Amino acid sequence: MVGNGRWAAERSLPRIAGHQAGVNSVRTTVEDCARLKIPYLTLFAFSTENWKRPQDEVSGLMVLLDQYLKKELKTLMKNKVRLNTIGRLEDLPDNVQETLNSVVEESSANKGLTLTIALSYSGRGDILEATRKIAQAVKKGDLSPDAIGSELFSSFLYTKDLPDPDLLIRTSGEQRISNFLLWQLAYTELYFTDVLWPAFGVGDLDDALLWYANRQRRFGRTGEQVEQLKGA
Repeated sequence: MVGNGRWAAERSLPRIAGHQAGVNSVRTTVEDCARLKIPYLTLFAFSTENWKRPQDEVSGLMVLLDQYLKKELKTLMKNKVRLNTIGRLEDLPDNVQETLNSVVEESSANKGLTLTIALSYSGRGDILEATRKIAQAVKKGDLSPDAIGSELFSSFLYTKDLPDPDLLIRTSGEQRISNFLLWQLAYTELYFTDVLWPAFGVGDLDDALLWYANRQRRFGRTGEQVEQLKGA
């Protein structure tokens, strides 16, 4: 979700106004994904690198996150959305952690869309932490090095209970993945749009989904093999 600051700058508004406008796009996207019965949506809300931003902006983002969670709980429950989080949550202010834990617990029985918010998240950090845990298990004798494969490694990541993403949508014209889900994105389709996040609406999501629907996902096979498997 990129472009909040640029959206605000284009309107001579403070950066926090762009983040506030971005919340509306979050609400629209979550509700539309729930309506379309998309089972999983992950939003990269705040990276470990974002802590380097000006303190007033970081503080404003934390306040906005706390307010969003409290205000949107009814909407999540109405749409049967289950909230999930990934990242170094211990880095967040105590009040934000408490609100997060409360909303996660209250929405835990919902059976619709699983909405995962990545907070203080780093793709490299995720891989490093998983590697440390595996190394510790090997050192203790609980795990044989020969048993380490892709599936086992994935079970040590923050996303161990989530499938790998099918589609990544990157807004604001940036064409990089910026340390997001580096392991998990190995076979993800990457969609880039010039639309700034606060302006991202239902039509923009539909465009991304239509683009994805026309992609042929081969996973190393030839196009002919994929078509043969479809007809099998």
